[in-house]
Amino acid sequence: MDFKISYTPDTPPLAAVAAAKIAGISVATNASLTPGSPPLLQLPTGKKLQGADVLLRHVGRLATSSNLYGCDDFESSQIDEWLDYAPIFTSGSEFEGACAYVDRYLLHRTFLVGHSLSIADLAIWSCLAGTGVRWESLRKSKKYQNLVRWFNAIHAEYESLLDDITVTFLGKKGTGKTSTSKVKEQQISNSGSGNVNVDNSGKGKVASQSTSEVELPDAEVGKVRVRFAPEPSGYLHIGHTKAALLNKYFADKYEGQFIVRMDDTNPDKENNEFVDNLLKDIGTLGIKYETVTYTSDYFPQTMEMAEKLIHDGKAYVDDTSREKMREERMEGIESKCRNNSVEENLKLWKGMIAGSERGLMCCLRGKLDMQDPNKSLRDPVYYRCNLTPHHRIGPKYKVYPTYDFACPFVDAIEGITHALRSSEYHDRNDQYFRIQSDMGLRRVHIYEFSRLNMVYTLLSKRKLLWFVQNGKVDGWDDPRFPTVQGIVRRGLLIEALKHFILEQGASKNLNLMEWDKLWAINKKIIDPVCPRHTAVIEERKALLTLTNGPVAPFVRILPKHKKFEGAGDKAATYTSKIWIDQDDASSILENEEVTLKDWGNVIVKEISKDQDGFVSQLTGVLHLEGSVKTTKLKLTWLPYTNELVPLSLVDFDHLITKKKLEEDEDFVDVVNPSTRKVTLALGESDMRNLKCGDILQLERKGYYRCDVPFIRSSKPVVLFSIPDGKSQTVAK
Repeated sequence: MDFKISYTPDTPPLAAVAAAKIAGISVATNASLTPGSPPLLQLPTGKKLQGADVLLRHVGRLATSSNLYGCDDFESSQIDEWLDYAPIFTSGSEFEGACAYVDRYLLHRTFLVGHSLSIADLAIWSCLAGTGVRWESLRKSKKYQNLVRWFNAIHAEYESLLDDITVTFLGKKGTGKTSTSKVKEQQISNSGSGNVNVDNSGKGKVASQSTSEVELPDAEVGKVRVRFAPEPSGYLHIGHTKAALLNKYFADKYEGQFIVRMDDTNPDKENNEFVDNLLKDIGTLGIKYETVTYTSDYFPQTMEMAEKLIHDGKAYVDDTSREKMREERMEGIESKCRNNSVEENLKLWKGMIAGSERGLMCCLRGKLDMQDPNKSLRDPVYYRCNLTPHHRIGPKYKVYPTYDFACPFVDAIEGITHALRSSEYHDRNDQYFRIQSDMGLRRVHIYEFSRLNMVYTLLSKRKLLWFVQNGKVDGWDDPRFPTVQGIVRRGLLIEALKHFILEQGASKNLNLMEWDKLWAINKKIIDPVCPRHTAVIEERKALLTLTNGPVAPFVRILPKHKKFEGAGDKAATYTSKIWIDQDDASSILENEEVTLKDWGNVIVKEISKDQDGFVSQLTGVLHLEGSVKTTKLKLTWLPYTNELVPLSLVDFDHLITKKKLEEDEDFVDVVNPSTRKVTLALGESDMRNLKCGDILQLERKGYYRCDVPFIRSSKPVVLFSIPDGKSQTVAK
């Protein structure tokens, strides 16, 4: 044998052995080392190398024909990053966070680095395989689909070899053993929008599982065509997101087409700003589409169809008032105009088109069935007059089709095979099919899913517009809004939103979802990777003087995240005077020993209070030889310098005070009077480098998103508080 690897029975170097076998390097192994010893590689020359990572890297460098250490220097460096990250899997508390991070990273990747297997893949594979029951349990739960897909794909490729290794070193068989066909099926399932993607900056991706179990009726691979058709009367909100993602999911699942259609049939509510932002938000979701169409593209055809239905006796012009028409439909009473002649209907129809005084009093109705128990079939309105210029077309038209008329027509014309609609439209499905039948068009399948409702949340664009117009929020991207732009500005990652929505699948059960669950998913993604910073609340901050502190300030370089090197480093200044929070200061007793984070222990000798009873100053002595394990209080602190950064910490609450509004309840009556709270603070000097959109954790204060970065010392950095999944409200 050329190489010999020795190891302890409880820590076999799985990755190095697997790399050697895959590369065709002859290696002998034995479990002869004493517990606690690092794995040992003895080279043919007699030289020795120690350490699991060292062995793996060395084997990777030798396997030049297999490119196990990457195809170039950059890939090699990426692999080094992953090898440095892999040990996090051995930390019990960090295991699932690491699984989630790698799962998200693998969304659109077959391998961790480049386009072929590398020692990075083998390092993570060995970490998972070595955990035994814990990983097997997660695999069966399908919690991390991308990670499972990747794990199973590696086994499918090197099944016999890796099974031999797991039997030899772990004493078990079939770890991750999955048939090639099953792997292929999982790869197809995971290729769609059921997964979530972000960039490579350290922020993760999350997979979902529920939708993969749902089938579209009569769907054929390669022939499915679906559409997402928002009305451009507001910004995309969390409810729309569910529809968009489900449509995209099914398009990908069946290797079909996904189009975006702007349902722009109401010029009173719609404008180009909303169109532009809907497309922007769809892009933010990472959704790619074949094309963008507009219902207004088909206005000439819909008008021709309307006239055809009049000729066929399947539509008529009605001048009944809206109030009376509503009453007659409820009672099943036919309109006096229902039996007008074709000639009379055409005459009135032309008056509607011209916008004449008489025409403006009329609407076009379908002649369906006024006695049908389903009231949506009781002669619905097809066209209404409207003199407002259209945002795309201008004043060309005086009449516009209703959604009920235009949707089944355009769906059929555009070749949509399956129209996904929320279950609130269930009673109008028969109407949809009847209208397509009267038009002589192909029947489009309808697939229902439950509308997404959130507690304490309004999703009606009309109601959201009220908040904008009445100055209750700063705009459609306000962080209190359920719009995509609003919740992203609040600090929600798109991958968390996707995971939350697609986890529910295409269920038809009505549900009222808690925001806490969504924010908890978000926390799991950001916590393992976001940088840590320190801040002290400005109000009544207390000065702690260290009598034996440093004579002159000195600087140390500290990691921004002790378990994730990718977060970078920061410079921390140490001085003899430091600021601490009033809450901490008021908790300290005289002669108590406390711990200063990233420094050591201090014995507080004296405490001074102001006339209101608040601590103003403290005096203490450093006791760096003291044990941090024995202290009750672990304090964050800032140096007494002029380099600190002013901060504005902003907390938000729900816009309404009731979880769910009743149908007859006016939302204005439950508008929350206090939804925004600002707290001034000071932050460490490194926070000058924050950029808009950066997510961070303030030690012992929570997670924040930078909304306004540092400009100058007189203007505070604005940080928006990110909920962590634990219900809180803004203090009144």
